[in-house]
Amino acid sequence: MINEQRAKEAGEQANAPTAPALHIVLASKSPRRKELLEQAGVHFIVHASEADETLDEALQNDPAAAAGVLAERKAGAVVQELLAQKPLEAWVVIGADTMVVLDGEVFGKPRNLSQAKHMLRALSGATHEVMTGVSVWLVNGDADGKVSVGKKTFTDISKVTFHELSDEQIDEYLKMGESFDKAGAYAVQGHAASFVSGIEGAVDTVIGLPVGRLLEEFPDLLRA
Repeated sequence: MINEQRAKEAGEQANAPTAPALHIVLASKSPRRKELLEQAGVHFIVHASEADETLDEALQNDPAAAAGVLAERKAGAVVQELLAQKPLEAWVVIGADTMVVLDGEVFGKPRNLSQAKHMLRALSGATHEVMTGVSVWLVNGDADGKVSVGKKTFTDISKVTFHELSDEQIDEYLKMGESFDKAGAYAVQGHAASFVSGIEGAVDTVIGLPVGRLLEEFPDLLRA
């Protein structure tokens, strides 16, 4: 339960003079997104979403829109849980989804070693796009049971260029085990950093959450 998580957290901060006025939930279990928010100084709890991530044909052909839709679904699923608990005060729920796109083809998380190798070979020596959709929902509840909900969604895009990779480099990287929970089969903040010859745009978008843009659009996230 989301409120129980918050209560536990509040208990851990019993020495604080006042409770946070704004409660923030990251609707993702990604350790990379969690780390990016922590480094930015945002105070939040994690409540992973179990939203449906299937896409219809139109969205499959529009990756930027698809990333935003999936981010909305992830945040929206957590918002529904929150609403069922009749929330008090102000809550912000952040959902995100990242896609790697090469010449219109979406590279998601590889299902096996063969697929991961195929992705990395395709990305070798090429420039691809990394699109991270972010959906921010604000839920306000009061003691009278009145609740208001609003949301804003955007997709941030960066371009990443890889060096030419040898089969040996790819095989050695795959042995490290970084590929299997990463869109495009690589982690730019990990050992795959050596694959990159250039990035146009925000690195945090490539990692999985454009925190710089997020805080520009929602500076109140730093007051929680």
